[in-house]
Amino acid sequence: MADQLISIIDDDAPMREALVSLVRSLGYEVRDFASAEDFLASSDIEAYACAITDIQMPGMNGFELKRELASRHSSLPVIMVTARAEPGIEEKAMSSGACCFLRKPLAAETLVNCLQRVLGSF
Repeated sequence: MADQLISIIDDDAPMREALVSLVRSLGYEVRDFASAEDFLASSDIEAYACAITDIQMPGMNGFELKRELASRHSSLPVIMVTARAEPGIEEKAMSSGACCFLRKPLAAETLVNCLQRVLGSF
């Protein structure tokens, strides 16, 4: 598990820091990014076991990030997170290829269950 690197992409710094702390507490290595563009500019995307991304961000949103990863033939599992409650957003996230859809505020157990499903048991 310690060799599994998780990326957290969220423009909301307090939320990003809380996610980093939670995921690190589970024993994963974590790198965080303030935007999808910053994440895509990193040279080691294939090193990640999973990406946790906010959907609504300035610039490229979570759906656009997922599309860009697909266009690069990346099989990186993506967990999408949002505070938005608009109708159909969960269906849009899942149909875009997200492996999990989570609503803010996140329950730690919900994220843990999603990571277990995506990466295998701890």
